[in-house]
Amino acid sequence: MLADLLAFDFLRHTFITGLLIGFIGPLLGAFIVVRRLSLIADALSHVTLAGIAFGLLLEKRFAIFILPPFYGGMAFSVIGALLIEKLRSLYHSYQEIGIPIILSGGVGLSVIFISLANGFNNDLFNYLFGSVSAVSRNDLLTITGITMIVTIIIILFYKEFMALSFDEEHATISGIHAKAIHFMFIVLTALVIAASIRIVGVLLVSALMTLPVAAAMRLTKGFKQTIIVSIIFGEIAVIIGLITGYYFSIPPGGTIVMVSIIILLLSILKKSKTTGHNGGVQHGYE
Repeated sequence: MLADLLAFDFLRHTFITGLLIGFIGPLLGAFIVVRRLSLIADALSHVTLAGIAFGLLLEKRFAIFILPPFYGGMAFSVIGALLIEKLRSLYHSYQEIGIPIILSGGVGLSVIFISLANGFNNDLFNYLFGSVSAVSRNDLLTITGITMIVTIIIILFYKEFMALSFDEEHATISGIHAKAIHFMFIVLTALVIAASIRIVGVLLVSALMTLPVAAAMRLTKGFKQTIIVSIIFGEIAVIIGLITGYYFSIPPGGTIVMVSIIILLLSILKKSKTTGHNGGVQHGYE
């Protein structure tokens, strides 16, 4: 594969994109897991699918080319994130209800747009499960920009994000502008999900944001350690998943997820052995 990486631009684009996604997915996923919002990635991924299907519908059935499906999915993802945040404010005592509402809407729109576009095609299949050859130079530049935005914002607002993740009420009393931070956080989530679909696929993107974090939480004692270890696990899963998918000619999304699950199982086994030797002493998030 190394020789092919040097020979083919699309493979270099895919590999670099994979490294970027392996970084920002677990980075933001750590906050998502701690805030118990793991299902938000599933909801927004289905809304992203609706945007992609809508773009394909306009392009292939009506010959209207406004935005590539990738950017249509990104726009729908951001809109879905804003709607979730709006529903959180409307259902203050049941804030999580916004997630299944938007997820259901995304699935419904996806079914309608896919049906109107005459069903599945190869392009849509690549968006669902990822593709080694689907990442263009423009996609790489867009994902690089998203990675820079996400990283800079998390660095600048790390304390605010962490405070709201662990104790929202206390953070609000302390003077943190909770609504603005929530808004920023959910838009970042939407952008990361939209950026990840090229490599992991719409239906599997939430796994890259949660499985490495779940594995890291079994082995670490603090939040910063969890972020670092989860990023390492994410990068390992992406690299092995891309190489495996390339050699077996299968979508990389599935191989990335399966590598992530293996890492999670190994972390659980290691923690179980360590706990047994320590007489059941527990650390960290448990």
